Amino acid sequence: MSEELVTSLDRDADVVTVRLHGEVDVLNVDRVRVCLVEALESRPGTVVVDLAELSFIDSTGLGAIIFGFQRARDQGVEFRLARPSRGVRQILVLSGVLEVITLTE
Repeated sequence: MSEELVTSLDRDADVVTVRLHGEVDVLNVDRVRVCLVEALESRPGTVVVDLAELSFIDSTGLGAIIFGFQRARDQGVEFRLARPSRGVRQILVLSGVLEVITLTE
């Protein structure tokens, strides 16, 4: 398994930003889940998943995003997606994720 960075985490006041990088697939999706759990540990007001540097996401990655959304919802934390590339945005639309999770540009 590659040790390539696929997630990074930034905290700013009451907002935690999780940035996804490169490709998220079955080989590294566990790192995404761990990062989302870490983002929620401090009980922020909002978690933003920044997709600007994400080039590809498969169904397991979409599942990790839904996992994070459900955990955030259960904790009363706002959960948003931000800045997807055109290709990633198309995957989010076709999968129905954007019918459930708010997208901010």
